[in-house]
Order: sequence, then structure tokens, then C-alpha cells
Amino acid sequence: MEKIGLDGSFMSLSKLAGTQKNSEPFRAAGMAEAVDILIGSLEKHKEFENLAAIGHRIVHGMKHGQAELISDALLEELQNISSYDPDHLPGEIALIKAFRNKYPHLPQVASFDTAFHSALPRVARLMPIPRRFDQQGFMRYGFHGLSYSYLMQTLAGLNEPAAEKGRIILAHLGNGASMAAVLAGKCVDTSMGFTATGGFMMGTRPGDLDPGMMAIIMKKESFTTDQYNDLINHQCGLLGVSETSPDMQDLLKTESKDIRAAEAISLFCYQVKKWIGSFTSVLSGLDVLVFSGGIGENAPSVRARICEGQSFMGIELDEKLNNKNATIISKKDSPVIVYVIPTDEEVMIAKNTRLVLSI
Repeated sequence: MEKIGLDGSFMSLSKLAGTQKNSEPFRAAGMAEAVDILIGSLEKHKEFENLAAIGHRIVHGMKHGQAELISDALLEELQNISSYDPDHLPGEIALIKAFRNKYPHLPQVASFDTAFHSALPRVARLMPIPRRFDQQGFMRYGFHGLSYSYLMQTLAGLNEPAAEKGRIILAHLGNGASMAAVLAGKCVDTSMGFTATGGFMMGTRPGDLDPGMMAIIMKKESFTTDQYNDLINHQCGLLGVSETSPDMQDLLKTESKDIRAAEAISLFCYQVKKWIGSFTSVLSGLDVLVFSGGIGENAPSVRARICEGQSFMGIELDEKLNNKNATIISKKDSPVIVYVIPTDEEVMIAKNTRLVLSI
């Protein structure tokens, strides 16, 4: 269900057995109403009679290292940390409760986006703030873990040896964007931090900022904490710099005649390039670079700009393959293999749910 509470909202249903996909508009003021519409739509399909479980993507899972059955204790824990992720957790909790009320005996499973990063080395997780905050749980958690898990499984399925033994950078570039450094199959660093606003710039989020500057902005604008959260989650990034759109495809169409769009694209590519360099240093070299997410999968010119001038690190793109969105877009003799892999977080949720419940 997309654009809940906005104009042009629509709902899509895909059936894995075959290629059937249905899409229809709907109108809902918020999550609770949307859930009622969703359940009503699902109950029209005969497959729903055999439903065995419900899987959820939970963005912020703190230190949970794997998917879990949703219990009263876990739900209470999520409610206690919902202020850490006001854009995701309240809606996710509302969805869990709505299904509980409607189908109290149906098991529900939480797949945590933070789980992929749960084995981060201490030095990568630690924040340079007073130690008392570390003891309270303020540390780097990382996100987009479901996407990264899918990408690693896909690399293994492509018989890519680096998936088990090599040095890999996974770049999930979408409206939300982050990067992960993987060494011998384990995540050793990631760009997002305690919240999903950190790292490099995104569609409407700023990435890392000078904390002193943000304190001054809050004072100058007389912001409440809610207003500050709205600023860093909905008004920054590509939208903030371009003043027109958070969508990369929109900006690419207008960059030749709008300097604001051009600067937004340039800043995004520049920041992603810096993080690739940083993580290559962390990994002591690079064997594989993976582009994924809406931008990473569908914007050849953005990939080209990010990789431009990176031949000294072994990154060399084949222009024709890149423009075709081929699976491998690097030159045959490139020391670093560059992949474009469409991600599928929903498949990972389904796999995790089946694994937890052994169904």
C-alpha cells in the first residue's frame, strides 16, 4: 500500500504462483483505516483462508540479531523505543496490533532491519559521546538489513566468491539510502547510525550533519523536538537542496535547466563516492561493489558519476552495460566487479517468517 493518507494512494497484490499482479486505488486517512482496507481486500482472495502467519519489517530492532515471534514483551519493547524512529515504528506497531485484534491466534514475526549489523565490531558501533549514553544503548545500529541480506544471498546464488571470502560494499540507494561494508560474509561497518537519518544524504534526510549547526538551527527557528524531527526526516536531502523533489528521476529530468536540481544530484553522488572510499579503506581493498535500491537499480548516469575517477581503486564501468542496467556493469578486466541487483526485502521477510515458525 503506497501513499497512505495522500492523494494517488494505491494498493498492489502480487501472486508468486505466476505473474499476476493487481493494482487498485484506495483512500485512507491513516494507518488504522488503511489496515481495515487491507484486511478487507485480502479476505476476498481464497488464498487468505490458508494464511499461516504474518511477517513484519521492523526498522529499529536495537540489539536483536535475528527474526523473532512477536510476543507481548517484544511489542512492549518496541513501544518503549518508538520515539527513536517516529517515521516507522508507530506505524509498524499499529499494524501489528490491528492484525492481533482481527486475528488473535495468527502468529506474527518481526524481521529487524538492524539484525544484519548486529555483529558490528565494537569500534564501528561505538559513538564518540559520554560513555553513559553508550550504556543506555546509544550506538551505531545500521539499517536496510533486509535488503543487504537479500543482496548477499543473491551474490552467493551468482557464485560470486567474494560473498563468502571477499571484500564487498553494498550500496542501497533509494529514497532512504545507506551503505554496508562486508568482509568474509560479515558486516563490519555501515553508514547509518543510531537512527536512519545518518550517513549520506537521501531523498528527504540529510545524513551526517555538524551537530553544532543543528543546535543553532533549532535555537534560531525555535523548533520543538517534533519540528526538528520533521525537518531532518522530511525536508532535507535531495528535496532540501533542490527545493523541488526528493525523487532522483525528477531531478535528472530538470538538472540541465535548474541549478538546484543539478547541485542536489552532484552532492548525492559526491557523498556516496566518499563513503565508498571510506569503506574501501576499512576493508583494506575492494572486490565487489553492489548497487541496489530505486536509484542504484535505475539511474545509470548516477552510477557513472559515483564511479567516475575511481579507477585507482579498481572500479571501471563498461558504459554500454551500465546504460542497460546489466547485472554486471564493470569492464571485463576491472579489478572490482560492479553489480546491479534489484533488492527484495519482502522475500526476506517471508523467508524469515517461515524459518522462525518452521513452516
